[in-house]
Amino acid sequence: MTDIALSASAAERIKSVVSGEPSGAGLRVAVEGGGCSGFQYEIGVAPAANADDLVIERDGARLFIDPVSLPFLLGSEVDWVDELIGASFKVKNPNATSSCGCGVSFSV
Repeated sequence: MTDIALSASAAERIKSVVSGEPSGAGLRVAVEGGGCSGFQYEIGVAPAANADDLVIERDGARLFIDPVSLPFLLGSEVDWVDELIGASFKVKNPNATSSCGCGVSFSV
C-alpha cells in the first residue's frame, strides 16, 4: 500500500475547521523528530498547499503532506475520532513499529 487515505469523518471535520479560512485552505500533516518515541505528528490548518506538497482531496476537503514527511506516512489513513477521552485527528500508520500511549509520537 503506497497511498495515503483520508477518512470520510476526517474530510467532514477538515471542511468544518477550514470553513472560515481562505479558499484553498486545508489540513497539514507533518512528521517531526521528537516525542517520546522518536517522531511525532504535527497537525494544523494551512492556508494553502506548498508547491511541493502532496495534496489529497476527499469530498471537498484538502490534506497537505510535505515531501520530507511523505515516506513516513505512506500507507497511512488520517481519521477523525470522537472518543470518551476526546476528539482528534488520528494517523493510522502501518509504518510505525511502536507508539506512545497518547498516539502522538511513534517510531519506525
